[in-house]
Amino acid sequence: MDGPKLRCNERAITVLVVLLMPLALPTVLGWGKDGHYAICKISLEYLSEDALFAVKQLLPDSAEGDLAAVCSWPDEVRHNRHYRWSSALHYVDTPDFKCNYQYCRDCHDSSGHKHRCVTGAIYNYTMQLKSARGDASSELKLQPLHVGFTGDLGGNSITVRWYRRKTNLHHVWDDMIIESALKTFYGSDLSIMIQAIQSNITDIWSNDISFWEHCAHNYTACPDRYASESISLACKFAYKNATPGSTLEDEYFLSRLPIVEKRLAQGGVRLAAILNRIFTSNKASIAQA
Repeated sequence: MDGPKLRCNERAITVLVVLLMPLALPTVLGWGKDGHYAICKISLEYLSEDALFAVKQLLPDSAEGDLAAVCSWPDEVRHNRHYRWSSALHYVDTPDFKCNYQYCRDCHDSSGHKHRCVTGAIYNYTMQLKSARGDASSELKLQPLHVGFTGDLGGNSITVRWYRRKTNLHHVWDDMIIESALKTFYGSDLSIMIQAIQSNITDIWSNDISFWEHCAHNYTACPDRYASESISLACKFAYKNATPGSTLEDEYFLSRLPIVEKRLAQGGVRLAAILNRIFTSNKASIAQA
């Protein structure tokens, strides 16, 4: 599936958006389509006026001004022969049982090529957008879950049952926790789930927003931090009690759902913060692009 044809800057923004999604997860496992959509919808509430203007200018006409409409594009095309090179940019794995992330150790593809991982790609596409806006900096010179263990391919090789359905741990965190939550608590309506998460951001997590948004050293994006959070959560929640052949039911689902919903919230807030830092006060150059 080729998806809509995108110009260079359109590709940069959609790829950046989707590459941020895995780092909202507590594992190497990337969100499915619902997770992508939810994070983009949440982010729209936190975009500055300038960033919202810029994003709409860069979106393809087919999106009709809605960022969420393109949030699955890189996932949709990465299996197309023209985009197979991008597969390594969707994840980063740590050595087995290492519950910490290190860029120099972990950011490489299966052939060992450095910087070819999701965190390296986020740095790259962030800088592409900054450069296009005439705001390039030396940020990359200062820099040294899709975050899980190498040996199990980020949960792909861990076969489990989700209630009665045979699947793998990757797919549980990719889709099935969200799907079960939608059916159990939200009347199978994704918009209601998004509204509930937005309410939690306002009511429960409001004091955390500035911390979620912050990047040290005035960096535009800080995916190394997000990856470190993700592998820590993977060890504590995703892999725990999810051994090969196990059946994951209510105890696993109900204890992990709050982690998923909070990471969706963090993903939306952080996506908006990065786009705000890229595009604020650059409205004139966007209009000329």
